[in-house]
Amino acid sequence: MPVGILTLEIQLPYSHSLKEKRAVLQKMRDRLRARFNVAVAELDHQDVWQHATLGVVSISSSRLLLEAAFQRVLAEAEHILGHDVSSHELEIF
Repeated sequence: MPVGILTLEIQLPYSHSLKEKRAVLQKMRDRLRARFNVAVAELDHQDVWQHATLGVVSISSSRLLLEAAFQRVLAEAEHILGHDVSSHELEIF
């Protein structure tokens, strides 16, 4: 039973406070959770205004289904944030 972790590095150059950053991340978390039934958490850089690391986790009965689901999650994240998603890493165990 594969478990996948998608790590998203996000740059928010227009954010001028932690409040602005949290609003953007909350929108992202809510949307990904609702559309894809995944767990989402901020993993690093909680005290930095313009940088965030989000972790997205899911489990599936098939590795192929899991990879396809994470491709859709990544596409949605890039749709929401555009080029603010600076990098990503997918790990499947």
